[in-house]
Formats: sequence, structure tokens, C-alpha cells
Amino acid sequence: MRVIDSHFHWYPRSHFEKVAARLEQPRAEPLGEGYRYWYNDGREHIDLPGIWFDLDAGLAAMDHTGRDTSVICTAGVLSGFVDQLPHGEAVDAGVAFNEEMAAAQKHHPGRFYGTATVPLNDEKTAIAVLEDAVGRLGLCGVNLPAVSAGELIDVSRLEVFYDRVEELGVPLIVHPTDLLYGEMLTGYERAVQLTVGRLLDSSLTVLRLIFSGVLERHPNLKVVHTHAGGLLPYQAGRIDKNANQKALPLAPSAYLKRLFVDTVAPQALTIRTAVEFYDESHVLYGTDYPCWDPDAALQVVAEASLGERTESLVLNENVERLFALGAASKKEQIT
Repeated sequence: MRVIDSHFHWYPRSHFEKVAARLEQPRAEPLGEGYRYWYNDGREHIDLPGIWFDLDAGLAAMDHTGRDTSVICTAGVLSGFVDQLPHGEAVDAGVAFNEEMAAAQKHHPGRFYGTATVPLNDEKTAIAVLEDAVGRLGLCGVNLPAVSAGELIDVSRLEVFYDRVEELGVPLIVHPTDLLYGEMLTGYERAVQLTVGRLLDSSLTVLRLIFSGVLERHPNLKVVHTHAGGLLPYQAGRIDKNANQKALPLAPSAYLKRLFVDTVAPQALTIRTAVEFYDESHVLYGTDYPCWDPDAALQVVAEASLGERTESLVLNENVERLFALGAASKKEQIT
């Protein structure tokens, strides 16, 4: 059976070369074969070893599993960093990043699929970059950060952006960033940030989409919440009990169950819970490569004992249907 990994990371080196040439923040500096990326006005950084920039190594890691694996490449923790650039630079950087994704997709047809990075600091140019990424470049999804140019993702000016994403039918991918929360998550060799902090980041992003009514007003908006839904499915009852959102016609958990989640959760119980809460048709296989070993990602799905039909949906069919990969492959053949 073909396996489709919905949660794979690779970064074009060209983006970091440009950021490394900047004198102002945000900027990057070489670190071995990789880069140290400075953000939040130079107060924080993330180290990215060379493996993050080696697509051949990433695809070889998939081959090592012995399974025929295609990957969907997402922007991960860097999904909101382009908005830290001045507006003109942000647009140029976003388009260039997307073009690199499309070039890799063309070079590895049917094996690699790219997703778009869209600067959201201006909604009109955001829509233009979105349309270019989906139309001209043929990318299959859009990365949605927790924060845009200092504003939270439910700011009213982005309503038109969500309108257009819904019309185009491409999924929004909510992945943790490192842009929020500050001192509460520091120390312990980043253990608080890496364990709970990032899940909090993406979970609050999803809650704001629900409480603001974005998901109510856009019933056909497809949202992927990575890492098995973060913190949310396990506290859905408390959310319904305490949210007190009278403006919403449905309970918050009803909107939550519309989402899609992945299997990037190193525990079989978590994956079984995700299947039960969201439904077997809404769970997508993912590895979080290079943050997690593809062999281990496959093993935990097997340990979940989902049954042959559900496992087929999770490992292949759900991802292919949600991201319309068959249509993307046909477009590649035409172009």
C-alpha cells in the first residue's frame, strides 16, 4: 500500500541565504551545514541542522521504511516567520519560498507535494500570493501561523482571506510556531516549549478560529490541526462546558470535529483517541520528519490496531482526498 505522509519538513536553502544576508532582524547565521534563525527582534532563535535542507536525505529516509511513500511538505515552526519581514520583503520571500516548493514538486512528481507560505500582514497581497501558489504553482495546501504581523489569526481583516481559501478548497495547516508566550516557556533546555508550549500554540489558534466564528461562517473551510489535535480533543467536554459562546449556534466541539488531525503523536492511545473523536475519515498519517523517525511513525500506527480499513484510510486515502493529490498529479502531467 502506498503511504502518504501529510507532515514532512524541508526548507529551501535559498530562503535562509537571503535572510542571512540581512543586517536587521529577523536574520539567520550559518551554523555548520544549517542555520541559526533569529526572530522576535533577535530575542529568540531556533537552530536548524543541515538535515532540514537536504530533500534527498528526507526522501531516502522514507525509502528506508520499505514503504512506497509520498510526502506533503509543510512550513512547520517557520510558517509565521515570513510576516516578521517588512511587507515588501515578506511578499517577495513568500513567493520565492513557494516557487522553491513548486520546483521540488515538479522534480519529484507524485513523490513530493508542496504547501504555500503566505504573508498575512496585508490581506489583499495575501490573497494574491495564495492564488498564485495554488493556481500558477499548483501547491496543495496553505500554512496558517498562530499570529500575523503582531495580530492574532482571528483578526477581522483576514475574513476575506478565509473566504478565498474556502473557495479554492485547499486545506489550511495549523502547525505550532515559536512566536508566542515568551518567558513562561523558557528554560529546562526548551523542554516546556517543545513538549507543551507548541501544542498550546496550535490549540489556541484553532480555538480562536472557533470562538471568533470563522469556522461557523466558513463551513467548507478545511483545517488540519497537526500533532493529533494538540491539547483539544482531550478537553472537549470542558471546552463545551466553560466556553459560554452564545453567539455560536453549535457547541465548540461540533466545530472541532470538523477538523482533520495527523498521527504525529508517539503513543498508540493518542492515535486511537483521535480516530474515535474526529472519525476515521479525518485522521491523516504524518511523520514530522526530521523531528521524528519514519519507522517509529509507522510503528505507532500499527500499535494502535485500527483495523485494515481504518489503517488504509489513515495511511493513504484520507490524505489523498483532502489535498486532492490526484488532481495535482494530473496538473503536473499537463504542465
